[in-house]
Amino acid sequence: MDKLIETIVSAIEDKKGKNIVSLNLSGFDGAICSHFVVCNADSTTQVCAIAAEIEEKVFEKLGEKVWRIEGQQNGVWVAMDYVDVVVHIFQTELRSFYKLEELWADAPLVKYEYEE
Repeated sequence: MDKLIETIVSAIEDKKGKNIVSLNLSGFDGAICSHFVVCNADSTTQVCAIAAEIEEKVFEKLGEKVWRIEGQQNGVWVAMDYVDVVVHIFQTELRSFYKLEELWADAPLVKYEYEE
């Protein structure tokens, strides 16, 4: 699990994703997965590029394929399901609107600092 999250975060950083966090949902009954990784990007092109980089890097390093991916058609919010980890890549304005982290405010949160 840690290697998967680490690989996902690295791929996001490679494509200059912003405000990267992971939420540990393993202590919540009814949670759909054990971790969320959330980030945002400034354009639909960047959102899609981040998703493609995650898919490629995870397969290359860990041999895992994404189980399901949604939102690539519009590129404003892409969700990638790796069963235990779900990645949410938002266009910046949409992330501010949905405030996904606030829905899981009790979950332990890790912020990833990235310097350009």
